Amino acid sequence: MLEYSEYLKIFVALLAVTNTLGAISAFITLTPGESIKARQKIAKIASFSTTLILLVALVAGEWILAIFGISVSSFRVGGGILILLMAISMLQSELSPTIQTKEEAEESNRKPDIAIVPLATPLLAGPGGISTVVLEAHKGTDWGHEGLISLAIVAVGACIWSAFHLAPLISQRLGKTGINIFTRIMGLILAAVAVEFIANGLKGLFPTLAG
Repeated sequence: MLEYSEYLKIFVALLAVTNTLGAISAFITLTPGESIKARQKIAKIASFSTTLILLVALVAGEWILAIFGISVSSFRVGGGILILLMAISMLQSELSPTIQTKEEAEESNRKPDIAIVPLATPLLAGPGGISTVVLEAHKGTDWGHEGLISLAIVAVGACIWSAFHLAPLISQRLGKTGINIFTRIMGLILAAVAVEFIANGLKGLFPTLAG
C-alpha cells in the first residue's frame, strides 16, 4: 500500500480532473428556472452517479484492460495524453472536446434528465476521470489500496454535491473570472499528473529509459 500522502495526491488529481467548480457554470446553465428543491435533487443525483461511475472504473478497470489485451504501460501513455489534452483546455478555460463535443452538448440540452447526462458523465466522470482511477488503481494490489482510493472517490463525490448545492452562492461570490482562475489552477495540476502518467508509461514500454 502507498503512503497516505500518495492518496491525498490521488484525491487532488481526481478533484482536478472532475473540475467541480468549473462544472458549476454548466450546472447553472442547464438548470435555468429550476426551483431550489429541483436543483438540490439534480445535485444529489449527479454527485451520486459520478461517484458510482468512478467506483465501477476502480473495480472493473483491470478486467477491461485484460479483455482488450492492453498493457498498463500503454494505458498510462494513452490516458496521460488524454488527460494532458484536457489540462490544456482547462488552462485556456475551455471545455475540451475530449469531454464533450458541440453536438453532444446540443443533444444533452434537450434531454430532461441532465443530472446523469451530461453532468455526471461526460462532464465530471468522463474519460479523464475514469483513466485516472484505473491508472491509480494499478499502483497497488491489496484491498487497503483500493479502499483508500474508494474513500478518495467518495470524498470527491461529496465535494461535487457541496459545490452544486451551493452553486448560486459560489457563482455569485467568485464570478466567471474566479471560476476561470480556479479552472486554470486545476488544469496546471492536471498537466503535471498527465506528464507523470506518460513518463511512467514510457518507462514501462521502454525499460532502457529507466536507466
